[in-house]
Amino acid sequence: MANEDVKAAPPTPSYLYLHPNENPTVPLVSPILEACNYHSWSRSFVTALSAKNKLEFIDGTAEEPKKNDPNYPLWNRFNNMVVSWLVHFVSPSIKQSILWMDKAKEIWKDLRSRFFQGDLLRISELQMEAASLKQGDLTVTEFFTKLRTIWDELEKF
Repeated sequence: MANEDVKAAPPTPSYLYLHPNENPTVPLVSPILEACNYHSWSRSFVTALSAKNKLEFIDGTAEEPKKNDPNYPLWNRFNNMVVSWLVHFVSPSIKQSILWMDKAKEIWKDLRSRFFQGDLLRISELQMEAASLKQGDLTVTEFFTKLRTIWDELEKF
């Protein structure tokens, strides 16, 4: 049999690698998800997952292989790791509602559908905070940073 007749196994996707130091309780984001901080929490969580090369598990691009696929055990292991991270970094009341969900993508979609919509009270608070913000004893840089933080959060709503 010639070398060109041998089919190489497809490369294992990079999201199917877990660093030895990663575990379900490794701190990813702070603070945990509460009913009122979804936008900042989700941004932090996406950034953390991206750094760990696991974003595909919540955005849906790491599709679940068939159970007889050689990559299925790996996919399942890493999906479970992301599920564990999601469960560990939400408040106890939210945790109860996602605890029995098996796929990270489903949990992410559920959390987004519940918490993404703009919180009118928070929008109002941010607008009032921006309107009443004064430089006072702050440096120009500190003042601009506070104002920019408010603008960025408002933009997400």
